[in-house]
Amino acid sequence: MNFDVIVIGGGAAGLMAAATAAKSGKNVAVIEKNERTGRKILVTGKGRCNVTNNCSVDALIANVSKNGKFLYSAFNAFNSGDTIQYIESLGVPLKTERGNRVFPVSDKAMDIADALYKGAKQNGVKFIHFPAKKILFDENGVTSVVLSNNQMVFSRKIILATGGASYPKTGSTGDGYKMAAELGHTVAEIRPSLIPLCIKEGFASKLMGLSLKNVNLSLYEQGREKPVYSEQGEMLFTHFGISGPIVLSASAHMKNIDKKQYYCKLDLKPALSIEQLDKRLQRDFLDNLNKNFRNSLDNLLPQKMIPIMVNLSGIPAETKVNQISKQQRIDFCYLLKNLRMTVSGTRPIDEAIVTSGGISVKEIDSRTMESKLIRGLYFAGEIIDVDAYTGGFNLQIAFSTGYLAGKQNEE
Repeated sequence: MNFDVIVIGGGAAGLMAAATAAKSGKNVAVIEKNERTGRKILVTGKGRCNVTNNCSVDALIANVSKNGKFLYSAFNAFNSGDTIQYIESLGVPLKTERGNRVFPVSDKAMDIADALYKGAKQNGVKFIHFPAKKILFDENGVTSVVLSNNQMVFSRKIILATGGASYPKTGSTGDGYKMAAELGHTVAEIRPSLIPLCIKEGFASKLMGLSLKNVNLSLYEQGREKPVYSEQGEMLFTHFGISGPIVLSASAHMKNIDKKQYYCKLDLKPALSIEQLDKRLQRDFLDNLNKNFRNSLDNLLPQKMIPIMVNLSGIPAETKVNQISKQQRIDFCYLLKNLRMTVSGTRPIDEAIVTSGGISVKEIDSRTMESKLIRGLYFAGEIIDVDAYTGGFNLQIAFSTGYLAGKQNEE
């Protein structure tokens, strides 16, 4: 059980690190507690797996919400184009969709998980399916990994790629944080990022299942005039509040959810100004002069949303549209462009797509991903204190840091 390189964690970062190290002729082992590797990959992109984002290195860094500059060397060593080339070389054709998001043509995350396993296996990587319990070291650096059955696996190069603390059913249970802390590393506070939001207002749950496209969501911190986040895209109402791409990205900007209050404003018609929306509403009203207010909005709003918006407007539902005043109409337009929702909290951390926090980047050499504290110890993926927005950026972090950590294996 002696290896040149040991990788703890068989997710995206770990499999990339293992394959990269093995390509240079090293004897590599992956320690993965699950029977199959890449389990978290299976739940990404709603089961389709948003592999990366087909953009420049500068754009990659711009979409990292925490410690982006730390990833400069990693992204330059292995960028999104390299990821696309690597995955396709393993037999999985990819496609680029809106927002430069890259998916497998098959729309099956399983194909990506299988390809990454294949990439490691065909380069001779061995797999040990036991939980890692502890990393041992001496004055010269790391020496071995102790497994849960107390068996020891020896190596002078150990890459810790155990993921974060989200989706624990996939194996991301935060084990790596504990192992790193025992070695003297600082672990920045772990909290959910890219996570659905709970909404105080009762109308959110009544809209459960309603998906909206091309809407604009702005997130505000109580007491501040300017939004901390604003983006156009897709969102979804759920039994607890709101979810979907723009909601998940908004959550990454909620840095102190325990201490600060946040609220959202939803613009249902971002392409129209208040004046343009008013003219649109006047045209709809002209076509429905003798109808009640609640029956005049079929062309403006999803059916499920009409009773909610009518109720919030304060205009009695049975009011004939020809009796609605100009001020009531303008106020309704304002409501359509400023639907306010109070954030009461986030879903539990085990529902987060990624976790914010992790091994302090101050203790990692950004050029190699090696620990500055212990020789031969490397980090890759979500265990590092970096996280990004939705759109394939977090998986690219995994691939780039995994590649860099796997490449640094020369004696």
